Amino acid sequence: MSWIFNRPSDFAKEMVAGFVSAYSSMVRQVPGGVVRNTQSKAGSVAIVVGGGSGHYPAFAGLVGQGLAHGAAMGNLFASPSAQQICSVARAADNGGGVLLMFGNYAGDVLHFGLACERLRAEGIPCEILPITDDISSAPLAEKEKRRGVAGDLVMFKIAAAAAERGDSLADVLAISRRANEQTRSLGLAFGGCTFPGAEHPLFTIPEGKMGFGMGIHGEPGISELNQLSSNELAQLLTRTLLEERPQAIAQAEGARVGVIINGLGTVKYEELFVLWHDVQPLLQNAGVLVADIQVGEFVTSLDMAGLSITFAWFDDELEALWLAPATTPAFSRGSVLPHIPLDPQQLEQSSEVSIQPGSPASQDVAVKVMHMVDVLTQTVIDNVEEFGRIDAVAGDGDHGIGMERGAVAARRAAKAALDKGAGAGTLLQFAADAWADDAGGTSGAIWGVILNTLGITIGNSEKPDAPQVARAISQACSGVMHFGKAKLGDKTLVDVLLPFSQALNAATEEGLSLAQAWNKAARVASQSAKDTAQLLPKIGRARPLAERSLGTPDAGAVSLAMIIVAIGACMDENTVTDAIQENA
Repeated sequence: MSWIFNRPSDFAKEMVAGFVSAYSSMVRQVPGGVVRNTQSKAGSVAIVVGGGSGHYPAFAGLVGQGLAHGAAMGNLFASPSAQQICSVARAADNGGGVLLMFGNYAGDVLHFGLACERLRAEGIPCEILPITDDISSAPLAEKEKRRGVAGDLVMFKIAAAAAERGDSLADVLAISRRANEQTRSLGLAFGGCTFPGAEHPLFTIPEGKMGFGMGIHGEPGISELNQLSSNELAQLLTRTLLEERPQAIAQAEGARVGVIINGLGTVKYEELFVLWHDVQPLLQNAGVLVADIQVGEFVTSLDMAGLSITFAWFDDELEALWLAPATTPAFSRGSVLPHIPLDPQQLEQSSEVSIQPGSPASQDVAVKVMHMVDVLTQTVIDNVEEFGRIDAVAGDGDHGIGMERGAVAARRAAKAALDKGAGAGTLLQFAADAWADDAGGTSGAIWGVILNTLGITIGNSEKPDAPQVARAISQACSGVMHFGKAKLGDKTLVDVLLPFSQALNAATEEGLSLAQAWNKAARVASQSAKDTAQLLPKIGRARPLAERSLGTPDAGAVSLAMIIVAIGACMDENTVTDAIQENA
């Protein structure tokens, strides 16, 4: 549990502020995270890493010379938003492009993927690398579905060293992918972690047992086993990892491996040294040469009682990059690299985003859209507990809390944009970024995509008619399916959004007004949400507990359907349709 905090909701924000103050010679804070406070090579690739807070030293502690150029950080265990990632990437950019690196979790994939596209649209070359080192989270044949855990450090370090020597973005990405293909991790937990202010841990493990293969957020592992002695544990972990030795390495003579013994928060250094004492002879007997060993805390999980082992299989180039010098708040090796402070002009970065006023027609629409955002937010607030109850059946139960954070932030940002004369499109885009920033996670990313796409499509010049609104919804649905990789039948929000979009398009083609078409399609959305109860989840955190969710609708689908119905109820012909139905 956590003993030192003020308001639990401020924990992540105050943690980052304290970290930056403590290491101001190495890092500085920018909206969304931290970047180096020292000069980098002009024209070099910038390595931007990130994920949720609660995993220190990942991610902020790995920013510095020889390692990451910046770290985007979300709330506790929640992905940073696309806007936060873009903010960090812009500040870290050296002119050679940006490589975004993150653990392979649904929310991170959504947010970092969206950020990559935004950065490219701005003219910044950008690539992404989801890290997939956790062998317990999917079989080798489905390696692309594996989670990223403590092996993150290997890929961050190798990518950064390649960037430091002047490799192009394409070359940095290629060598990082090679490192990812040759890195394997396996973890376990003896007890769950507890959020600041929470009365109970996120999960529990029976006394005398251990969760073998558990993830760093408490995701289910391979099995629940009796606790073992250090020697027995070393044999189990080492044997399992060696069974997954990459084929190219297995056939090579004198295989060399970098080993990371990683504590997850409560299992401390002395215990980790005991484990390494038992692992080392097993590697020696297997004919494996240890190129490097790192023992400590590198990717934690608040106060989780657990540990992980990582094997990174090296060729000559990968080993040299791993052993190259680095100096960061939490990881240093080799010769001290020069820390040349940035000059005052480089330190200036405005977080204020200017708003171009919309046309008078679009400002009128913005007033009506603001009313809809108010209705949306109140609907979420009124149903927070119900959303959480549904989500807890097979998920972590935080859907209601995340939706409330996102909706409230979106309403606040939309009102601020409206007060500055924004058109409807800009208002929705500001709401999108705020929702994604505050909600985090997968639902935050999805709602950010929905609102941002609606804003781009509706624009800031004219009053959209009913078919244009239907097209905007259709494009938002396509965006969600593109970034989230969900399909109809996967038991997600898509199982409501796609049928609703199709019904709305059909109704507008019949010549119905927007209010009539919307409410007709809303009935389809409500029934589609109910129908998800008979589906089994195929992606996301609920997938490992799929059978448990049978008979219960998807929380994201239910919340979307409720919002659609509530917005339809406020679309009476006099107040809304006059503003947004006809091009007059």
